[in-house]
Amino acid sequence: MSIVVMQAVMSLDGYIAGPNDDVGPLFDWYFNGDQPLVAASAGQHPDFRVSSASLLYVQPFWASIRATVQGRHLFDLTNGWDAHPPAGEHLLVVSHRPKPEGWHPEADVPFFDDVAAAIEEARRRAQDGVVALCAGDVGGQAFDLGLVDQVAMDVVPVVLGGGKPYFGPARRQRLLDDPDVVIQGDRVLHLRYSVRR
Repeated sequence: MSIVVMQAVMSLDGYIAGPNDDVGPLFDWYFNGDQPLVAASAGQHPDFRVSSASLLYVQPFWASIRATVQGRHLFDLTNGWDAHPPAGEHLLVVSHRPKPEGWHPEADVPFFDDVAAAIEEARRRAQDGVVALCAGDVGGQAFDLGLVDQVAMDVVPVVLGGGKPYFGPARRQRLLDDPDVVIQGDRVLHLRYSVRR
């Protein structure tokens, strides 16, 4: 059975981007190491080079991802990764607006106006793998609905002072277990928590 892992890189004060979608130094750790995260032959993100500690965490996590769910805002910022998410085979988008006309007509990238329906379809596509749910507004909605199994954070030692919060519009209190992953990389701390049921 698949699990839903809400994940993102975030600042110490809980932001995944600044007010104008600027990420500042949040992604610097993807480029400060000597270990290639993705083989250059894979054609995706060949310049990601992380520390050995980060590689031991991120590489198997990315390999376990089968489907990614993102919101329309991130879709627009990344152009939906041209239908090839950084990890996993399937991309699903939560949006009240339709897929842009002419955008990769060959790609099986469904759009949903309901978070729960997107998660359900992502779980089906992921089979026994991981559904990576991008943190932020859509992630926060799914978190409030109790659809998130784990929370994964790559915490960078910077205070952004404002911006897009990791948990987006989450309004309900939820308890998490103690972290079952705590790995110190170079300028990043990898944490993963299970959500208590």
